[in-house]
Amino acid sequence: MEEMEEDALERIEDENHNCGAEGVSVSSPAQVCVDSDSSSDTCESDSSASSAANGAALLFSSTSKFFLNAMTAEEYRTVYWPKLERAIEHLLTQSPMEHISISYEQIYSHVYKCVCQQHSELLYNDLMWKITSHLEQVSSELQASPPEHLIENFNLALTQYTAALHCIVPVFIYMNKFYIETKLNRDLRDDLMKLFSDHVAEKHVSTLLPLLKKAHSMPFQVKPSTMASVVKGLYALRPDWVPLAPALFSRFIPQIDAPALESQLLYYAAQDKTLQMELSENGFCRYRCLQTSPVSVNKAKSHA
Repeated sequence: MEEMEEDALERIEDENHNCGAEGVSVSSPAQVCVDSDSSSDTCESDSSASSAANGAALLFSSTSKFFLNAMTAEEYRTVYWPKLERAIEHLLTQSPMEHISISYEQIYSHVYKCVCQQHSELLYNDLMWKITSHLEQVSSELQASPPEHLIENFNLALTQYTAALHCIVPVFIYMNKFYIETKLNRDLRDDLMKLFSDHVAEKHVSTLLPLLKKAHSMPFQVKPSTMASVVKGLYALRPDWVPLAPALFSRFIPQIDAPALESQLLYYAAQDKTLQMELSENGFCRYRCLQTSPVSVNKAKSHA
């Protein structure tokens, strides 16, 4: 038994990786068929064995190349992540109207290789850290913003961040599919929007809502498009903020209020009457003005 094992080891350690015994050359399948008088079945058997050996050698070669090209954690830190970090920084800081030349194909390729080389968790944590650091800086800038400019600046920050996600999420789609969705049971875009909610919106919502209410009561103090963008953005981030300003959210978000009830029709009529009286007291005398306008007077004289 020991002699058989030694013979097997000698065959494995042969420099040419041949499986024949020592001193005996291994012929190709074609040579075997030509030099021997064996039947065609023997030739086919030898050919199958040779194909299997070639397949095993190819698999061994591919595996060797994989391990030779394996990415170490140090290589990830010093080579791949710095390139991805710079690209993410550009995407986060460019304005919506600005175009920065970035190779999205190269970013995707780096993400793909990091995930394939079992660095998904490192990559995800680094991405979350990078974006969190950026959002904390954005929050600090909003904190220093004057109240009269806070609505505009918040809208700019939200618009810029949303535009950046339209680029970041697609190039990290491989990590999202094979790590976040599979192992964390979440979605990358949802995680990134939650970061904005936690580190920016939540810190300023208590100041934003009173300013939005005041701006809404004074027409054109803030652009209507800006008002709509901010209110809809806050609702998309956290729908549970609606009770803090239900009247404000109902102006821009459909079906926020409870559905009308037949039993409340008299109450709704009283509300409308009160609103008409308030408008009349503030100079909005629609029906009276129409009746006393020059056009109405001329029409009345012509009919007379």
